[in-house]
Amino acid sequence: MIDARRHEDPVRRRIEALGTSMSLPTVARALGVLEGEHRSPRRGGTDDLLDVRAYEIGDEARQIDWKISARSGRTMVVQRERRVSSRVHLLMDAGREMTATCPSGEHAYAVAANALCMFAALTLRRSDDVSLVLGDASRITRVPFHGGFAQFERTIDEASERSWSHPRNLGALLDYAVRLRDRDALVVLATADGAVGDGELRRIRRIAQTHPFVLIDVATVNPFAAEPVASRRGSRVVDGVSGRRVPAFLTRRALADEVATHRAYRVSALRQELSRAGARLIHADSSEAMFHDFVRLISLSCLGSPGARSHLRAGATAPRKEVSV
Repeated sequence: MIDARRHEDPVRRRIEALGTSMSLPTVARALGVLEGEHRSPRRGGTDDLLDVRAYEIGDEARQIDWKISARSGRTMVVQRERRVSSRVHLLMDAGREMTATCPSGEHAYAVAANALCMFAALTLRRSDDVSLVLGDASRITRVPFHGGFAQFERTIDEASERSWSHPRNLGALLDYAVRLRDRDALVVLATADGAVGDGELRRIRRIAQTHPFVLIDVATVNPFAAEPVASRRGSRVVDGVSGRRVPAFLTRRALADEVATHRAYRVSALRQELSRAGARLIHADSSEAMFHDFVRLISLSCLGSPGARSHLRAGATAPRKEVSV
């Protein structure tokens, strides 16, 4: 069941504040970093001229109309009907593997839900349609949703109130995305450590040929770490399926370092493969870190420099009780 404290999650409140405080042009540029720009199938989405005004600091150079500027004797920019995706598909791995615990003490599904809320906050601000889909080995479920960000929060929290008894089937969830007909719509998939193999990568490459694609990869605890959750000293890791504890003699620094090295290599290789396919990876082990990486991507569009530092900061998240893998 979902802990009631999630509704007081400071990261959620920060996500909401981020979405409401950004101007629409900034939102469009922020999502454009992830999805690229393309024509909207909606009426009026054909770059119709909306306004002409003098250039101001912060305007994009591509908005300058040089012919109008030459006639007026000063630099002028034009505002046209925005290019957007008409729909964003948010896919969430709902397999029992998502009940694993993260180093922050959160469950992987909670971090994944917060990550999807970040995308929802901006896409709803831009008035795009949001489609939420959950999938495990038993079924693929499209969750009906209509409304604003608060309604999306309630929808994804209610959808997460499940038994989490079935294993994941990421292949079936990706097959759902392969069959999407609205080309150019943004597809975001949230899952956890080790879910993407060769078969899933082949499907992702196929999706990325027609859709902007973002993979949310949630990192879970290192089962051999002496302190798997920093906020809970002395906690022990248990298997999420059998309920058995990891034997104490396996809690060794050498084994923990080996797992950490392997995971780092896997993430690096996955990022490289996704980049080759034209897709993006966001990898984090907490809602805090996920929010930080998301803000960094927005900073690339708002401040225009990969090394630019955002003025937005994140606070700490509340710890959880279970530690499972």
